[in-house]
Amino acid sequence: MPLLRGRQYVLPEDMLDLVPDVLRHRIALSYEALAEGITADSLITRITRKLPAPTPPLRHDHAQQAN
Repeated sequence: MPLLRGRQYVLPEDMLDLVPDVLRHRIALSYEALAEGITADSLITRITRKLPAPTPPLRHDHAQQAN
C-alpha cells in the first residue's frame, strides 16, 4: 500500500486499509450471526473501531534511538 501511495514507509492507516482483505476469509460466522445479518466486514469494522490508534513516535525518540 505505501508504494501505491507514493511512500517508502508504512503508516497505521495502511494496515487498517488491508485488515478487511486479510481477515475476511478467516472469519467463520455462526448461524446465529448469519441469521442476524452480521457480515464478516461489519464484524471487522466493529473490531477495528475498538482498537486504539497508535501514536506516532516523536522526533526526539528517533534521535535517542540512533545514539
